[in-house]
Amino acid sequence: MSKSYRTLRLVLGDQLNHKHSWYEDKEADTLYFLAEMKNETGYVRHHVQKVVGFFLAMRHFADYLRQDGHEVLYYTLDEERNQHSVTANIKALIEKYSIQRFEYQLPDEYRLDHELKSLCGQLDIETEAVDTEHFLTARDDVESFFAGKKTYLLETFYRDMRKRHNILMEEDGKTPLTGQWNYDQDNRKKLPKKQDIPKPLHFKRDVTEIVELIKAAGVETIGRIDPEYYYWPVTREESLDLLEHFTKIRLHLFGTYQDAMTDRDYLLFHSKLSFAMNAKLLSPLEVVEACVDYWEGHQEQIDISQIEGFVRQIIGWREFMRGIYWAKMPEYAKLNYFEHKAPLPDWYWTGDTKMKCLHTAVNQSLDHAYAHHIQRLMVTGNFALLLGVDPDELDQWYLGIYMDAIEWVEITNTRGMSQFADGGIVGTKPYVSSANYMHKMSDHCTNCAYDRKKKVGKDACPFNSLYWDFYDRHNDKLGNNPRIGMMYRIWNKMDSEQQEAILKRAEYIKVHINDF
Repeated sequence: MSKSYRTLRLVLGDQLNHKHSWYEDKEADTLYFLAEMKNETGYVRHHVQKVVGFFLAMRHFADYLRQDGHEVLYYTLDEERNQHSVTANIKALIEKYSIQRFEYQLPDEYRLDHELKSLCGQLDIETEAVDTEHFLTARDDVESFFAGKKTYLLETFYRDMRKRHNILMEEDGKTPLTGQWNYDQDNRKKLPKKQDIPKPLHFKRDVTEIVELIKAAGVETIGRIDPEYYYWPVTREESLDLLEHFTKIRLHLFGTYQDAMTDRDYLLFHSKLSFAMNAKLLSPLEVVEACVDYWEGHQEQIDISQIEGFVRQIIGWREFMRGIYWAKMPEYAKLNYFEHKAPLPDWYWTGDTKMKCLHTAVNQSLDHAYAHHIQRLMVTGNFALLLGVDPDELDQWYLGIYMDAIEWVEITNTRGMSQFADGGIVGTKPYVSSANYMHKMSDHCTNCAYDRKKKVGKDACPFNSLYWDFYDRHNDKLGNNPRIGMMYRIWNKMDSEQQEAILKRAEYIKVHINDF
């Protein structure tokens, strides 16, 4: 006869919070349940490194709980009892172990939130949902903060967060250190040719066995992996090591070069902490406090613009996007302001394009399951927007290819910031650019098959004609936007022949995009 437990607690793969108050309770009649499920690997095609990373992190977390004195049941992907569905597994366990109470932490994805609420409605035992105790804001804080507003402005929210948590503030708690809130204008430097770039901190381990398990289970993945050299952090200890590495080795130039791109390196001065944070191995507050503490002790070496840019991403942008997600879902997932319907180019899945900036960003994503925010926004996202790609297709790509991509953070960045598919909830204008931006922020144009200075002709950079084509075809929706009025004035000053040639070139590119 199976042992019975009074309480069953579900831990999802992105809820690996060692500091959660649940674990202060060492009751023997509480069973913790974690599972590798096909439902969670199959709703999009995920990067193989991402699947491996979550499974490894979950296994290490289960071991931690056992060592901490908790009862843990863990289903691997090939476990015979695994029904590969949260609902089916939980119902089976309730019956098997005579469970009297089911508890779970609030999921960060709408679909799982809906599924677990529905499950609890079907159960005839006590149920409770608790907070993950990870974020600095509640689900509905952003919606409440901007109540009655059509557009949500990050800067307003960010300043409130700085005050609320007393981060980089003067003693009065109201004034920012130095009197300046934001150093974004100082954080847009191109990487000099002779600038040394630190080597990334990698955690080498052999994952051949788990890669074979994923293949044998028929899980379809994307991307590349060297199973004998898997280097992502998957434990809290490794995540803390990576945090320390960032503060000591990269923070001093993070802000300056956070928007820079280069053929030379995939990481530059970025932290690569997003997976550890999104899996909840690290909390945002401890990450920010560690970096601020280090900066405070090294102000003669690290300018405030470096730390402010990092703090803004964590307590500003990250919390802001999560709040928008819960304020606007599920309708947000269907927004398509420009009514774009073009398919995603084939080379987004292979990296086989002659455009150097896109070749670099896509292949880097396939190789490392990682690209920094400007590569996502101003290279892959920018090009897809100019091309008129259906945001549904782009959502699938972004959600699958990146190690840190969980829907709450991915879809708001894709539909909102990147594609303007939300019509202006997140941003006040579309983030599009011609080749000028690529040349300004990267070294990609130097070795590209296309000429960044040309708008038309076989060797003209596709960004240029698509840029003007985008504005031309969306004049009805963007023509009165004050932030981009100058672009329309430039376009309208071109003679009709030049305009026609540009639009003709853009149309050719759109039809033959897989050849570029």
